[in-house]
Amino acid sequence: MEQQTTLLYDGSFDGFLCCIYMIYDEKIKNPFIRRESEKSQQLFENIEYVTTEKQKSKRVWQGFILKTTRKQQLDIFKTFLSEIKGVENTLFKYIQTVFNDNTKYLTDYGNKDILKISQVAKMVGREKHRMEAFVRFVLTKDNIYIATVTPDFNVLPLIIPHFKDRYADQKWVIYDVKRNYGIFYDLKTVETITMDYFSKLNHSISKEAYADKENSFQELWYTYYKNVNITSRKNKKLHHQHLPKRYWKYLTEKRKDL
Repeated sequence: MEQQTTLLYDGSFDGFLCCIYMIYDEKIKNPFIRRESEKSQQLFENIEYVTTEKQKSKRVWQGFILKTTRKQQLDIFKTFLSEIKGVENTLFKYIQTVFNDNTKYLTDYGNKDILKISQVAKMVGREKHRMEAFVRFVLTKDNIYIATVTPDFNVLPLIIPHFKDRYADQKWVIYDVKRNYGIFYDLKTVETITMDYFSKLNHSISKEAYADKENSFQELWYTYYKNVNITSRKNKKLHHQHLPKRYWKYLTEKRKDL
């Protein structure tokens, strides 16, 4: 059996696509794709370090686009953002099927790789919708709305269009504390940022950074939420089903209930 070649990449989607480019370009027969940040249990490995090059990743992605639907493309991206260990190799087999002109098999859910991608993409999609629904911003003294999140999956790239459209007239930051990066909208474009301040947080902004009126707004919203609830019609089981408790830390109206 031919020795396995481990391709180490930087963890980005472009880097992953560059791994696929290298596999085809160098005709690697037994590849295994792994992020540089992941530890290996193997003592001896034939390792190739993959350099991320936009031109190469673009060629791979354009080739994939030509043979697939928009939904299939989104499913691949969502599955990649799941960050599940080893998912790159499942995605590679899927993309390999496409490049081998076997696209008719992409809906064969008897295939374990195709089934896994479909299932994972749905899980990531649900997390995306929950972040869009449950993110709550805090107005800071520098007149920027900030929200901190710790999603199960790396969904920030997926929620950009929603928040850019909905809050087009405000400067805002949504920061993923777990992954230590965020997205910042400056009224024109959205860019990726990293800040040491956020890396020291758990999941909430210090009240010292609040704008003067922010505490009053939060108290007003909490009072309103409590008063519109009808105690006699409370259904805790249904409430937790639609609003899992792990998301309460984001919600101004629920933090006091934690």
